[in-house]
Order: sequence, then structure tokens, then C-alpha cells
Amino acid sequence: MGSPNPLADSAPTDPEDHLLVTRARSGEREALETLVGRHQTWIYNIALRMLSHPQDAQDATQEILIKALTTLSSFEGRSSFRTWLYRIVVNHVLNIRRGRRAPEALTFGCYAHGLDTTPDLDPPDQNGLPVDVRLLVDEAKISCTTGMLLCLAREQRLVYILGEIFEVSDAVGAELLDISRDNFRQRLTRARRDLHNFMNDKCGLVRAANPCRCARKTRGFVKAGYVDPRNLLFARDHVRQVRDVVPVTYEAIATLDERCADIYRRHPFYEAPDLVPALRRLLESPDFRRVMDAS
Repeated sequence: MGSPNPLADSAPTDPEDHLLVTRARSGEREALETLVGRHQTWIYNIALRMLSHPQDAQDATQEILIKALTTLSSFEGRSSFRTWLYRIVVNHVLNIRRGRRAPEALTFGCYAHGLDTTPDLDPPDQNGLPVDVRLLVDEAKISCTTGMLLCLAREQRLVYILGEIFEVSDAVGAELLDISRDNFRQRLTRARRDLHNFMNDKCGLVRAANPCRCARKTRGFVKAGYVDPRNLLFARDHVRQVRDVVPVTYEAIATLDERCADIYRRHPFYEAPDLVPALRRLLESPDFRRVMDAS
């Protein structure tokens, strides 16, 4: 199942991470690679939801890990390694240039117009499709709801991803964003309000009275180029869901907040592309060794 959740209140990985950092700073390449392996999947899943495209998320994850490895000497152990590392993550995804699929400013009004003008059609015919039509509908559903996240301002989006999708507590969220717990809760409340109001008004997954249905939008999404049957970005067979990796007991889905959040927690929790080989080449480069020796 991979590494334990490093964003849980009492992350069991942190004492081991401190030891790995000590070993890495003494020149053990294996310790550096182990650190990368423990955290790359969680970093990738945050970046993917911020940027909405797997390649953008992979690039961002690699940039974050390089930044962390080349500044490892600045980690003094006064805070947890999680705090140090995921503040790098937070700063990077908040300041990165927009992703390849995200316009400069995507508003809920613009998104609603796009949904309204996408025709309702029968699902694509399985004959001639390179994938199971159910996977194609899943791709449309995940792509569409991921796009809704992009309508949130970048900081709101990150707070929602951490606090609602990954169930990060206000204590941990405040620690990572370097704000007060009250401030984190207030920002999460605003993000929930804006996203959930839109979903309640438009999304048939949230409110049965809404006419929008993923299966009936799929053919339109394919025609518009939002979904490519030959290159599925999100839908996967046999994947874990976010709700499988966050330490929460799920009760009956009753409130609007719970219905909306459950949609995102049912999204796949993706394995990150293995960045260790690329980073190993970096670690073996003379320039990187000089940086590490200087630290």
C-alpha cells in the first residue's frame, strides 16, 4: 500500500525521516532515495489536484524534490521534517506558473457556461472505442470535477485539497501554510462554500434534480477534445481511492459538504511516476555533489 500517510496528525514516518536526513547529509545516497520514495506519491497527488494534468504534476513533483534535496542542509530539526518538506510543496504549488490545461482565470460562471453548452448525448458506442466505455465515463467524471477545483483561487484550492480531500486537520494545515488554525478553518469554510454551491447547482452527482449526467456529457467532452479515449489521464482500472489512504471512518453521506467531498475522495489516489532514476542521475552529477559537499 506504500508509505503511511505523512499528513496524518501523528505521522509515523517523521522519526524515521529525521534519521534518513542525518544519513543523507553524511553522504548516503540510498537514504536520499528512500526519502524520495516515501514522499513522492503524496507530493504528486497534491500537485495533480492543483494543476489538473499528470505531466504538469510530474514536473512539479520533480522540481519540488530537487529543491528539497539541494537545500537539505537548511533542515535543522527544530520542526518536523514533514513541516519543512511540505512547506516547500505548498510554496511551490502556490507560485508555479499555470498548468498546460488551466486558463489564466477560470470562473464558476465560465465553467457553468461550458457545461450548459455541451450537448447531452447517448454514451459513446463501445464498438470502435480503444477502452471500456465505463472507463471513458469515469474519465469524463474525474476530468470534469477536477476542472471544478480550478475555479477556486489557488490558495482556496490548496486549502480545500488539504483540508477536505485529504482530511488534513486544522493543526497540520495551519502548520504547513504557516497560518493560525482559525485562519485555516475560515479559508476552508470559504472554499467549501464556493465549490459546493456550484456543485449543488450544477452537478448531478451531488443533487439528483440537476440534469447534468457524466454519461450524457462524455460524447460531448470527447468531441470538444476534453477527453481523449486513446490517452486517458485520470481513469484507471483497479486503483485505490483517496478515501482508502486517509485515516477517516466514513459514515452516511447526508450533508451537502459530505456529498461533495465524497466525490473527490472517490477519485483515484495515483502512484507517482518513479522519479528516483531521474534524481539518481542528478545525485551522481558533479554539480550536485559540489552542492552537497558545500553543505
